[in-house]
Amino acid sequence: MTSKDNSKAALIDSLNGLLADTFALYVKTKNFHWHVRGPQFHDLHLLFDAQATEIFALTDLIAERVRKLGGTTLTSIGAISTKTTVKDEDDTTLDAMAMVKALFKENTAYVATLKTTKELAGEAGDNATDGVIDDWTDQAEQRAWFLREIMA
Repeated sequence: MTSKDNSKAALIDSLNGLLADTFALYVKTKNFHWHVRGPQFHDLHLLFDAQATEIFALTDLIAERVRKLGGTTLTSIGAISTKTTVKDEDDTTLDAMAMVKALFKENTAYVATLKTTKELAGEAGDNATDGVIDDWTDQAEQRAWFLREIMA
């Protein structure tokens, strides 16, 4: 395998990790949308739903980048669970601020993953992936910004 092939394989693996994190972040955000309570219910319910919708829209874009590069994507919930770095949250009684803090932490980590994947795209000479990641990063940074401002 050549260096170029190794770079491409590393990028595909990173994109599949990003895809797993995207699915898991979607589920976590949607879970919080369904279970948020308290004085900020209305605003957070709407915010979490809008963020979940934005996150879910990325899944197809990421998976199609993998396929365009000649790779295969994740095929099951099990495959997602083995690749994701997003922490499960099964406690439906978390208070609203704990949900905000958890999503802030996950979105901030997601930005770091995007930046790592962007570096790998550059190493692989994949200008298309390198370019679209900028938009995905901007979206994730905005989600984190909104959540951070709620915690202020």
